[in-house]
Parts: sequence; C-alpha cells; structure tokens
Amino acid sequence: MRTRLPAGTEKPPVAAKMKAPQRMARVLLADDDPTARLTLQTVLEAGGYHVDSAASAAEAVSLLDQSEYELVLTDLAMESPEAGLRVLAHARMKDYRPATALVTSWRGRMPKGSRKTPGRMLVEAADVPELLGQVANLISSRASRRVRRSRKS
Repeated sequence: MRTRLPAGTEKPPVAAKMKAPQRMARVLLADDDPTARLTLQTVLEAGGYHVDSAASAAEAVSLLDQSEYELVLTDLAMESPEAGLRVLAHARMKDYRPATALVTSWRGRMPKGSRKTPGRMLVEAADVPELLGQVANLISSRASRRVRRSRKS
C-alpha cells in the first residue's frame, strides 16, 4: 500500500481544514499488514477519529461484539482471501448498523462485481485527503440514515 503524506512545506490538505467532529467517531480498522494498519490508524487518528485496530478477521469480530463503531474499515484478504467480507457481514448484523467499507490500494484485489454491490464501498488508501473525505462521507451517510429511520419510528 502506498500512502502519500503531505510534506511540511505544502498547504494543508482540504480534509485537514474540515471542522473536527463534536465527538470523536469510533472506527474499527482491520488489516493483517502491520505497516498498512499502523499507517491508516495514524492517518485516521490525525483526522480526528478514535481507532481500534485488529490484525485479523477473528479479532475484528471480537471487537465488534465488545464495542459500537460508526465505521468499520477492513482489508479484503487477511487470514483467508475473503476474510474482510466476513467482518463486514458481522458488522452489518449489529443493531447499531455501522457504515462499512473495504480498504485497498489496488482495485484488482476486489472480487469480481464487488465494487458494484449495494452497501459495499471501496475506500482506496492512496491519497490522504481523499481517504479522510471518504471516511467522513461514510460516517455522515450513516448518521443521515439513522436520523431518517428514527423519524419513521
């Protein structure tokens, strides 16, 4: 995974100028690659998010059973080729319905047709401002869905 971090002499990225959330949104990040996991965790924490990380699908499922998250980000292939899909399926069974997304730096790793599957979004971790923007959009969309559901009940 290649992540480009802004150099100190450049203008701050657009995402860095965004208002910090009132409350730190909780994100669960699952990736078996320690370098990718630590890099994404650092970027997300710098973006104002509280991040719990897991090195396997089993660990991510355990964390999902212990805490609530606004967003679950997972790599696709961890201990098995589609371990990330198991994490997303488990997250979607939760009553609090977190936003979910697969994280990859290469679209070729995605299973055929998965980019078009409703409810599954691909976050590409190549550009920090874009990544933070995608994360903010996922969390915002989740909040909007929750408000609409509460008005209907």
